[in-house]
Amino acid sequence: MRLEHIAIWTEDLERLKIFYVKYFGMKANEKYINSKKGFSSYFLSMDGESTRFEIMQSNQLDLPTEMQERIGLTHFAFDVGSKEKVDQMTASFQKEGIVIVGEPRLTGDGYYESVLLDPDGNRIELMA
Repeated sequence: MRLEHIAIWTEDLERLKIFYVKYFGMKANEKYINSKKGFSSYFLSMDGESTRFEIMQSNQLDLPTEMQERIGLTHFAFDVGSKEKVDQMTASFQKEGIVIVGEPRLTGDGYYESVLLDPDGNRIELMA
């Protein structure tokens, strides 16, 4: 058994695709459009990884407009390989104006991580 993909709803499909392609080196498949259902999506993947992201948009959703804690997916994490890379990427994100909600730190369970928000407010951990 393996995790095949994680799906995320968005209000701005292109903006979210650009974010993950630019900052995490993901590749997007050709955009899927189902105009009858008002649905479109991309699958995003990383070289050498089989687990993918599906980012989806629908004109039939009523999405919340502000970030709030909720039951369900709370974050996802990218292992970037080293403490130095966590620090470097966090500093780069800060320079780009991306919201950092957790500065680089050593956690109680032994990870070194920082936490940022994607354009839709999803929490992303950069970890080593």
